[in-house]
Amino acid sequence: MVAPDSEAAAGCTAGKNTAASKNTAASENTAAGENTGGGFAAERPVIGISIGDPAGIGPEVCLKALSLPAIYEQCVPVVYADRQVLEDALEVTGKNFTLNAVDTPAMARGRPGTIDFIGGGIITGKSQYCYGRAAALCGEASFQYVVRAIKDAMAGLSAAVVTGPINKEAIHMAGRHYAGHTEIFAHYTNTANYGMLLSASGLNVIHVTTHVSLREACDLITRERVLNTIRLADLALRLMGMENRRIAVAGLNPHASENGLFGDQEERAIIPAVNDARAGGLDVTGPLPPDTVFVKALGGQADIVVAMYHDQGHIPLKLMGFRLDSSTGLFSQVSGVNITIGLPIIRSSVDHGTAYDRAGKNQANGQSMAEAITMALTFARNRDRAVKN
Repeated sequence: MVAPDSEAAAGCTAGKNTAASKNTAASENTAAGENTGGGFAAERPVIGISIGDPAGIGPEVCLKALSLPAIYEQCVPVVYADRQVLEDALEVTGKNFTLNAVDTPAMARGRPGTIDFIGGGIITGKSQYCYGRAAALCGEASFQYVVRAIKDAMAGLSAAVVTGPINKEAIHMAGRHYAGHTEIFAHYTNTANYGMLLSASGLNVIHVTTHVSLREACDLITRERVLNTIRLADLALRLMGMENRRIAVAGLNPHASENGLFGDQEERAIIPAVNDARAGGLDVTGPLPPDTVFVKALGGQADIVVAMYHDQGHIPLKLMGFRLDSSTGLFSQVSGVNITIGLPIIRSSVDHGTAYDRAGKNQANGQSMAEAITMALTFARNRDRAVKN
């Protein structure tokens, strides 16, 4: 375990809002809960929610999402976080939840107004961390929360895992050298073939490359990698429950290279991959110019776009899903979900970061977290049929 970061702990107050009473953080340790099993053995599936970096907005958006009655109507949420982190988030948000510590997801009660949680035993005092500041202890905590959630899902104790945002600097400070959540899931599920899907406001995008430099992304555009991503795109649409699945593939270069004038990746890798996918029976078009392919998808000509690199896919998604209020400087809409396709378990996530500049101020929007939970439920319900097909 990582020792507390003295600089992060010095002079910090974890909460800003004192509206929550002490009773909201009262413990009700459960010997046996009303939930009788993970996955879909129970009437409502268990959804594991990893809180993310305690110093970011993850705890806040989690509480705000769980304040929606529809969440508990559809599932039994189990939060992976330390008690102190949740108590601090209750103080910040003024939410009125009872905290119920459980040892396993099967013990969760799944009652509105109660947060069933599995602690990590890492953050035990308010002075150990500070909102808005990267620290090794927070990096270790966020890492341990998600690893426990993954292991429980792999054991069949939950139907899906939903993740709050982690801070890459913090997990690296803790000695956990992963590029992000996706790579942690790939490692702990022993998965080599996976992809990042984003979904917001009717636009679905999956990426051939993600957390690498733009120079490296260009070198990674191979026939095999593009074909694999097209197949993952088809799987994603099946998990969404779509029968007629249309896939549009973006080019890498301006104007999809204009027949080789602006690069050779289209001719060398993307076009052969599209032809291979068509030969395999998939409905695929492309490569299409990157500056118009997303407009065409939104216009109903495709159900998903295969983007070649991180920002090519992320920028249009966030333009669709995020709205900034010019009068307040706050996000009035934070819509969008990040899903890892190809894992043996279902994993969805918020489509935003830790937002250190807003952490601990009760300014975060829980919309993306609520959408991530809903998407995880959709994928979990369709999983058996999607995999068989």
